[in-house]
Amino acid sequence: MSESIPQLPALKENRGEARFTGLPAIFLDRDGTLNAALVRDGKPYPPVATDELVLLPGVVEGCARLKAAGYVLVVATNQPDVGRGTLAKAAVEAIHARLCQLLPLDRVEVSYAHGRENPPSPFRKPAPGLLLRAARELGLDLRRSWMVGDRWRDVDCGKNAGCRTVFIDYGYDEALRASPDFTVRDFTGAVEIVLRERWE
Repeated sequence: MSESIPQLPALKENRGEARFTGLPAIFLDRDGTLNAALVRDGKPYPPVATDELVLLPGVVEGCARLKAAGYVLVVATNQPDVGRGTLAKAAVEAIHARLCQLLPLDRVEVSYAHGRENPPSPFRKPAPGLLLRAARELGLDLRRSWMVGDRWRDVDCGKNAGCRTVFIDYGYDEALRASPDFTVRDFTGAVEIVLRERWE
């Protein structure tokens, strides 16, 4: 069973137009990558409302630099609390609308799968469905694209989609599965890696 993407009124780019044909993307995890995660007992948790949304240092400037360098910016995020019934979809959509006001994002891809599906959702990271769908609908070049995130699921998702990966290491109490191509300490470090290592 496939999982549908939410239709966000603020995101005209979610219409499935292949208007970025051949361009590379930066696939960005949301919580802990673009905005601060709420860490409890060594584990990161998402904000639940726009008033809890705090962009991390360097994110505004970094996204502008990536956009200027010709990358398509796509958020790829798991939001399982919606699937579990503990968070309203409207709250997540409001956060994404606010992110799109603050950052030059081209698309937001979301999995609401709760994580206990059988068979597993192909759109819940570490499965690559969110990235593959965005690449297919926008015409992106995955070979030249990157996945940037702070969890093992982000690294595995990027690897599974054929992208290079940058892991932002905050020292969470969880282990990586696959090895990222690069490891950094913050978003600015990830931007520097991408711009340094880009393929023409």
